[in-house]
Amino acid sequence: MLESREVTKNYLRKTAVNHVSLQLEPGKIYAILGPNGSGKTTWMKMAAGLVKPSSGEILYNGKPVGVESKKDIAYMSTEPYFYNWMTVKDVGAYYQDFFEDFSMEEYHRLLQRMELTEDLKTKALSTGMMAKLKIAVTMARKAKVYLLDEPLNGIDLMARDEIMRSILESAGSDVTLMLSSHLVDELEKIVSTAIFMKHGNLVTVCDAEELRMQQGKSIVDLYREIYGHGGEQS
Repeated sequence: MLESREVTKNYLRKTAVNHVSLQLEPGKIYAILGPNGSGKTTWMKMAAGLVKPSSGEILYNGKPVGVESKKDIAYMSTEPYFYNWMTVKDVGAYYQDFFEDFSMEEYHRLLQRMELTEDLKTKALSTGMMAKLKIAVTMARKAKVYLLDEPLNGIDLMARDEIMRSILESAGSDVTLMLSSHLVDELEKIVSTAIFMKHGNLVTVCDAEELRMQQGKSIVDLYREIYGHGGEQS
């Protein structure tokens, strides 16, 4: 469904993503992992059609990502992207105007689950509340691909289960989910495939179940092996 072919992204003298090739299939949940600066966010932004590769290409259903693919690909960035004047209600109306697949009914249901009210001003939201709002408005779309960059950022321990449940409810045989997070142990519970990146390079792609059955390792174990030396931290 979503294919990256030798994708490279350069910023001046820095290579953020270096010749990355991989395929994302429907019905799977992917974790894209690596320390800060590994290229995860840059790759996700290219897949969402927000940033153009310096070379290579990303295809959605065989066609380059762009205006058409944005109709099916829902991307949630780490940065807040709402105007300060907006209320939570305004955010829903904004998405409804832009995306045909946006469900206001689902948005209201998710807001209730996240304990957010429509009268709240986005500029007054805490980090955790903003994270919940971004999840609610993104998952209220009926997309085919969800790219969630650090969806658990700022979420306290007690709220994480609700967040993960809201995300997993969108999973299905025709849906592709990709999540990045520094909380690798949280993703371990739900992902089917882990993608490891380092310094912009694709290190390895592994099936979580095969990793456990054939090598007796968890995704957390492999994460420690790949990034545990040379002073790199999650």
